[in-house]
Amino acid sequence: MLLSPTDQDVIEAAEALGEALADAQEETISSEFDSILTQCTDAISQRTGIDYESACGVSESC
Repeated sequence: MLLSPTDQDVIEAAEALGEALADAQEETISSEFDSILTQCTDAISQRTGIDYESACGVSESC
């Protein structure tokens, strides 16, 4: 499947966010990481208009 430049940009941004979250998870205590993850989830929902938390709960993996 060929992706448009926009699709590729979204995938690259998602991969970068995933890597940053993995690093943050290793470097923070659980409650701090949960707060960071909640902020990311809220930002994704606001930006995309999709209720991301209902699709991928904070305590679950997507």
